[in-house]
Amino acid sequence: MRKREFKNVEWSLIILAIILSIIGLVALFSATQQTEHDDFNKQVIWLIVSIMCMIFVMMVDYEFLVKISPFLYGGSILLLIAVFFTTPINGATSWFPIGAFSLQPGEFSKISVILFLAYAITKIQEKGKNEINRITKLLIILAIVGVPILLIIKQPDYGTATAFIVAIALILIAAGIDKKYIIITSLLVIIAIPLLYNFILPEHAKKRIDIFINPESDPRGSGYNIIQSKLAIGAGGLTGMGLLKGNQTQLGFLYPKTTDFIFAVIGEEMGFVVAATVIVLYVFLIIKCLYIAKTAKDEAGSLIATGITGIFLFHVIENVGMVMGILPITGVPLPFISYGGSSLITNFLCIGILINISSKRQKTIFVK
Repeated sequence: MRKREFKNVEWSLIILAIILSIIGLVALFSATQQTEHDDFNKQVIWLIVSIMCMIFVMMVDYEFLVKISPFLYGGSILLLIAVFFTTPINGATSWFPIGAFSLQPGEFSKISVILFLAYAITKIQEKGKNEINRITKLLIILAIVGVPILLIIKQPDYGTATAFIVAIALILIAAGIDKKYIIITSLLVIIAIPLLYNFILPEHAKKRIDIFINPESDPRGSGYNIIQSKLAIGAGGLTGMGLLKGNQTQLGFLYPKTTDFIFAVIGEEMGFVVAATVIVLYVFLIIKCLYIAKTAKDEAGSLIATGITGIFLFHVIENVGMVMGILPITGVPLPFISYGGSSLITNFLCIGILINISSKRQKTIFVK
């Protein structure tokens, strides 16, 4: 990275990611004291690996990543197929076990799919900005994202699949898709929701929706986790009950407290002040992502940054929303904070790509 490029870099992205990761480590340290901090120790290792991966991606021109994206996409599809031959964990075939660790190809595929979408859309638009609105071209784009989505749903992992849908929606809007498609899609979604619920969704997915609407209907069963989560957040008050002192967290009522419900641990033990600060940090992170998308030097960079923004936006809203009981539980991790190596590495790779895109901006974009 040259000296001029260093001046354009949005270093605040790295600062925000590191702060969020540190808060996550503090929460994990408290949440894992009964297990001798096993997940905390692993997360420290994952954080070191993630930062190294981020630095590597920062040094590789994102235009090169776009060029090789068809191969990255093909590799990710093969991994999403291969994972079906692994032993299910909690009813899902989403991970490759590697010793004491595991890797989730669905997380890494987010990056390859976004890169390949940017590649495909820019190729399509070489013949004209409006080419994307041709039905044949639009179907090609939807097929690109449709294949990994179907494979991820098959695992099943509805949260990651929804993250893909949000990302592709934002990318298409940024690419200039005609408003009529947005209106038609919105109407189809409204019509499809009751049909999906009644005829397509498996029973466990329906149960999650039912519990979201009325968790008290099964307080000792499916509604247990969300009830305990809301109790934990409410008990935290303004400044929290203190690290290692949360009732729901330390007495084993909150589960899984290191991944899905880590925000509840923060709310209970660190209180509203820290929990609100976390949300503010995410707001700044997403605003910075959008700014990079707006100021990118080319269409590909803008689309990639927009897709990454969609991934972060969905994960934050869904995780915080489900922990507070205002959205259904989907098992979506909180970026940089939840335990999980695949998620953490993917998040830092996204930051590295965003840093790379921001570094390539022309200096004149700051002159108005």
